[in-house]
Amino acid sequence: MNSTAIATRIDSAEQALSTARTLAAHFATGAAARDRDRKLPHREIDELSASGLLAITVPAQYGGADLAPGVVAEVIRILAAADPNIAQIPHSHFVYLNLLRLAGTPTQQRDLFSDVLGGGRIANAQSERGGKTIAAISTTVKPESGGLRLDGSKFYCTGSLYAHTLAVLAKLVDPSGESGLEPGEYVAFIPADIAGVRIVDDWNGLGQRTTGSGTITFEAVTVYPKQLVARAKAINAPAGYGAFAQLLHVAIDAGIASGALRAATEFARTKSRPWFEAAVDRAVDDPLLIQRFGELAVEVRTAEATLSAAANAVDATFSSTPANAKERAAEASIAVATAKIVADRAANEVSSALFEVSGTRSAAADLGLDHFWRNARTHTLHDPVRWKYQHIGRALLHDSPPPLHGVI
Repeated sequence: MNSTAIATRIDSAEQALSTARTLAAHFATGAAARDRDRKLPHREIDELSASGLLAITVPAQYGGADLAPGVVAEVIRILAAADPNIAQIPHSHFVYLNLLRLAGTPTQQRDLFSDVLGGGRIANAQSERGGKTIAAISTTVKPESGGLRLDGSKFYCTGSLYAHTLAVLAKLVDPSGESGLEPGEYVAFIPADIAGVRIVDDWNGLGQRTTGSGTITFEAVTVYPKQLVARAKAINAPAGYGAFAQLLHVAIDAGIASGALRAATEFARTKSRPWFEAAVDRAVDDPLLIQRFGELAVEVRTAEATLSAAANAVDATFSSTPANAKERAAEASIAVATAKIVADRAANEVSSALFEVSGTRSAAADLGLDHFWRNARTHTLHDPVRWKYQHIGRALLHDSPPPLHGVI
């Protein structure tokens, strides 16, 4: 069982961002080695919990800082520039806290928000292998012996190796209505160490190696109605649920681009040799190198600017009124889709160009500079940007609103 840290209380956006910068400076040391050797960052994740950053979205009525999505995105971006693995681990933690905010009962909210304020961590058990699409769910909750039984298998369960609570997506199978629950999909919030749960550390991706994104099996796991949250109430409402989840993915990509540019700049300043045709004494005085760094800086700044614009749009959905909720939700989804395209491009281009501008020395395996590219290439596969263009184009030409739920 993972330890639960006693979390520091964070009360403001300024405190959250300052804390994130301090932790990022610490996490950057050893990030490449952890990624290369696949050394799981248990200590660092405990420090993240203890910092209070994982509780910054807990609503004020439950004792939290209730900080806006834009603050969460900036925290994630700062962490991703230092260690993209650590930045992705709490992604689903924040997403499912938002689900709880939108669709949980007061008792569910009180109990789980209290756990998080004390340092508790939530991880997802959502995606599955073998279905026709990523949206296909075969994990089930069924009535049995007067209670409920959870069975199934999940993959890509990011953060599960570090979690205290698992958020398990399952469909209710109850044709006779024995459970008294409405038909549909539910998220079961269950302890990670409960009987019948088996977490397997089998993630073998070329990047994001330490995110704990392995397989979880559920065999005859006993669950109770009080642990179930109906998913439809969150994903079908114009409340920015999908846009918020996607915004955090954008923040990871923008952070990777920023971290790669920072690493390239440091390498060029301290280790690169000038190309002989440049007739300069230092690599950083090569006019062609200066030009290329300028181009890469524009890519990164553009990604950061579109992330900021998207964050403002998602923030607006959290404060929308019934009269403008649909409009705000659509605007947020389009803004996040735009930012996702830009950040995807920046993360992949800058992390690859890192070697181009740094020279042959930068390819030495012991330096671990490849972790930026491997992490960018792996994380940006999460959902295809080609469909973001579709959403943007349809909205422009057909006044067709984008999907509310997104891919989380």
